[in-house]
Amino acid sequence: MLQHPPSERFKTDMPEIPGVSAQAGRPQPGFKPVRLIGFVAGLVFCLLCVRWLMLPKGAEAPRVAAPAQIDVPAPVPDASAALPHATELQLGIASVDEMAAPWTAKEFLYRNRLSGENVPAVLIRLPTGSPSQRASYWAFSLTAPFGNCRLEYVTDLERLRTDYGFGAAKHPMVGNPCSLTVYDPLKMNIPGGAWVRGAIAQGSDLRPPLGIEVEIRDKEILADRME
Repeated sequence: MLQHPPSERFKTDMPEIPGVSAQAGRPQPGFKPVRLIGFVAGLVFCLLCVRWLMLPKGAEAPRVAAPAQIDVPAPVPDASAALPHATELQLGIASVDEMAAPWTAKEFLYRNRLSGENVPAVLIRLPTGSPSQRASYWAFSLTAPFGNCRLEYVTDLERLRTDYGFGAAKHPMVGNPCSLTVYDPLKMNIPGGAWVRGAIAQGSDLRPPLGIEVEIRDKEILADRME
């Protein structure tokens, strides 16, 4: 006689129906679509990650070097900008007070009314006469007549002896460094029939410098016109 386990002793046997197996009555695990969707989504995510990792990396853009800094030198100041400009509307070039001492000189620019160019010139206070008289001054162009050399007012007598070979100088003179011509501010000459200051004391130049007439008005020295 077969012995049943205690747990099955009081268990009621399911009635057997002809044509129906015993397993048909057992419950089957249910189908859950949520799990399938999660699986598919995870698979798609993995495929995307793999594809992204397999993409070629873009070449790193080359670094552009910063442009080299170029030190631009400051423009050289124009020395002529500080000089008085004698024009048709503004003729003043100096005052009587600043030219009181004999042999005082002051450079200026004279506006040529024919050519329109600014001519470098100089005003010299002669040691004779009163400062309020125009005969006490000599103004002239620093450009040598019939040439391009620039004349110079030389107050150093030793330089007149060494550079120009002129040892007879007793006072400042005007020199042409190109031809070594020396002009005497105290002497007159007659080129072309007119008296002109600055007679040639030494050298081969053809005439004295081109003079500029001056006038005195209210203690102001005016550059009137150039010959």
